[in-house]
Amino acid sequence: MAAADSQNQNIFVYTQSTVERAERSLVCSPFNLCLFEVMEHQSVSVTAIALENGLKQGYTKRPLSELACDNALGWLIQVGVLRREVDGQGITDSFRLTPLGRQLVEQYHGKNWRTPSWHDRLFDAVIRWLRIPF
Repeated sequence: MAAADSQNQNIFVYTQSTVERAERSLVCSPFNLCLFEVMEHQSVSVTAIALENGLKQGYTKRPLSELACDNALGWLIQVGVLRREVDGQGITDSFRLTPLGRQLVEQYHGKNWRTPSWHDRLFDAVIRWLRIPF
């Protein structure tokens, strides 16, 4: 029986449309890149992101209510960028990057998000509203 190789870091391969949708959702989100850079190394709770805390930490572009923050983070879960942390008692209010999110954030290290075009914003809003999987 072969032993599991925990050092083997296979890179997941995603379709181009999956990567484009995830990147578009990230740049259209109300969050700054530094939030996701922190999420590469540790989980971040909603209370650290919402309201004035998120603005002070540089995580958000403007203060967000906890509900708005949770909805925006929930959308990023649906497009495959984030996942919720789970502890021994169940789901927590903390989030981490998925392998897809990690790949996208690594592309932007040392840079800012690209500015989303009106097409990006419209496409993201329609897909988010209709929950179309492309």
